[in-house]
This record gives sequence, structure tokens and C-alpha cells, in this order.
Amino acid sequence: MVCSSRFEDAARAEGFASIAGLDEVGRGALCGPVVACAVVLGEGFDTAGLDDSKRLTAQRRETQARRILAEARAVGIGSAGHEEIDRLNILRATHLAMKRALLGLGTALDLVLIDGHAEVPDLGVRQRAIVKGDALAVSIAAASIVAKVHRDAIMRDCDARFPGYGLAHNMGYGSEDHRDALRRLGPSGIHRRSFHGTQPWLF
Repeated sequence: MVCSSRFEDAARAEGFASIAGLDEVGRGALCGPVVACAVVLGEGFDTAGLDDSKRLTAQRRETQARRILAEARAVGIGSAGHEEIDRLNILRATHLAMKRALLGLGTALDLVLIDGHAEVPDLGVRQRAIVKGDALAVSIAAASIVAKVHRDAIMRDCDARFPGYGLAHNMGYGSEDHRDALRRLGPSGIHRRSFHGTQPWLF
């Protein structure tokens, strides 16, 4: 898969002028927030080096995130915390984070390109879901990078507040050392208490 501007270019050819990429990170984690980012790159943005955040090293993600935040036409970040995830369920909390990210853009949109299989309900703007969009469409890739860097910074802060779970390296995901810590220590104040009605740290 090659990340390129072909989806954005095709949308502009259809008459969509203001196009945002939208992605999230943290949906599958055991603790912390789910974070979404929306990015409008603008036609003059140099897309070299943009790719799915998972295919970049941490250093390259940091470098690209700084450039996106400095040079993109608009960037919005939204999140839903662990309590909202428990109350709403992870899917609805993810949609809430996405809506907050779009609100954070502060600009009118014609189209949103979303990573995934399905559109987001009640988004209030035309949208197009692209399977593996973070690896295919540069605006979604940019959103994935900023969201990942932003959430990683949150989890490093959480590691200092809640030591013993290895959050600075597992970023809240269900690594074996994280699950072992949960079995030994129990959940912290930022762990999600619901996941399809179960407690994942017990498994």
C-alpha cells in the first residue's frame, strides 16, 4: 500500500474544496482516552514522509507531527476519556472524540475522509470511509500521526502518575507486562472498567 494524495485529488476534481482527514488512536487500549485528530492539509502542503503512523518510527512521527501542526491549514484534536468510554461504550466514545476533533478545526468543511469501514453517524458533513485509509490517503495519515503523538504524550504523563503498569512503553495497550501488572496491582484510576461487559485485565 502506498500513501498518496489520490483520494484528496479525486475529491477536489469532484468539486470538494475543503477536505479533512480523520483518524483515531487508542480504541483498543485498556486504559486512557481514545484520541481523534482531523487535519486539513491544504493544496500546497508537502506530503513527503506522510504515512500510517504505525509504519513510522517514534522519531519520524514526532518530526512529522511538528510539521503538520505548524504547516497544515487546520488541525483539530478531540478525545473521550475512560469514564466516557465506560458510560457510552468504545464505539460511541470514538465517534464523540471524532466530532470534537472536527469542531476543533475551526473551519468549514466540504468533505471528511475517514479511516475505516463505516461512516460516523450524525457527523454533520459529507464523509467518505476508506478502508486502511491511514495507509492510503495522506490527510488521514497526517491525522493518524498527530493523534498517535498526542496520545502517546498523554500516556507518558499517566505513567508518571500511575507507575507500575509500563504505560510509557505499552501506551495502555494489552501487552503481557501490562496485563501482568493489572493482575498484580488491579486497575488504576484511568483503566477502562468495561469492555464488552468484561474486565480485560483478568484474561
